[in-house]
Amino acid sequence: MLEHGGNLQQAALRYGRPLADWLDISTGINPQHYPLPPLAASLFQRLPPTGDDGLHAAASAYYGAASLLACAGSQAALQALPALRPTCRVAMPRTMYQEHAHAWQKAGHTVQFFDQQPDAQLLNHTDVLLVCNPNNPTGYLYPAELLLDWHAQLASRGGWLVVDEAFMDSTPQHSLASHTGQPGLWVLRSLGKFFGLAGLRVGFLLGEPDMLAKVESQLGPWTLTGPSRYIARLALQDRAWQQQVREYLPVQSAQLSQLLARHGLTPAGGTGLFQYVHHPSARQLQEALAKQGVWTRQFQNPHALRFGLPPAADWPRLAQALAKAVAEING
Repeated sequence: MLEHGGNLQQAALRYGRPLADWLDISTGINPQHYPLPPLAASLFQRLPPTGDDGLHAAASAYYGAASLLACAGSQAALQALPALRPTCRVAMPRTMYQEHAHAWQKAGHTVQFFDQQPDAQLLNHTDVLLVCNPNNPTGYLYPAELLLDWHAQLASRGGWLVVDEAFMDSTPQHSLASHTGQPGLWVLRSLGKFFGLAGLRVGFLLGEPDMLAKVESQLGPWTLTGPSRYIARLALQDRAWQQQVREYLPVQSAQLSQLLARHGLTPAGGTGLFQYVHHPSARQLQEALAKQGVWTRQFQNPHALRFGLPPAADWPRLAQALAKAVAEING
């Protein structure tokens, strides 16, 4: 299993601190999640609906895409895609959500890496180009026009562009969702980050209808639970809540960036949900924060930390922990 943010139980065991005593900002998940509605017992007693319960329509309207497939998080979708092609050449950023490379390599494909954008030679010799947009964890945002140009080049020779938009909900104007449905373009979306509902395991794969049918056959029936489908539909339809969060998250993320900068940890990038900090002593900084019950996501190549947004009541705790941790590693 690859390392991810949110591995709080491991941290609790390692540092001997009860789960309830942690401030977990390792995931980039909205701490003010979509409010959960009361749930009828029938949602748990019946098999999830296989017909139209309104989820597909809600997702289509939200993403602006007619052809999509609900799945158990975008993780399920990214694991399914490599099986749809014979072994081929895949390219993706070196610093990115590492499950993508793992899935394609595990399926026998050849994976090459680039720093931020592929050069012309790599693009010309690639069958599948895969990016996270915005990138996780760097926050780098690819212009839609550039991605569409890459897709046109790939599709002209039967190639694919796969775009993981797990962190796109704060900036929907940059999404490629409305362009999906044409050959060779896949977009992955998730309710885990912006909506703060990672535990529901709800994601969507947007793509060409015939290819989506192949993924659906591969995944099998009942990929989402009844309660997950119900809550996801309500969240996707709640435009007032979505607009409120789109106004709120950039303010909070800017506040996080300023707080980090005041402690000598100026971010190298970020999104509305996290900030990404290069630091030569990232491991030691993570350790120093963990000793105070603050859990972050550490990266080794390059050495960096990702800081998610804290709950509103925990800003003072984070500020205090940062001051103490920075003082400790600076000697």
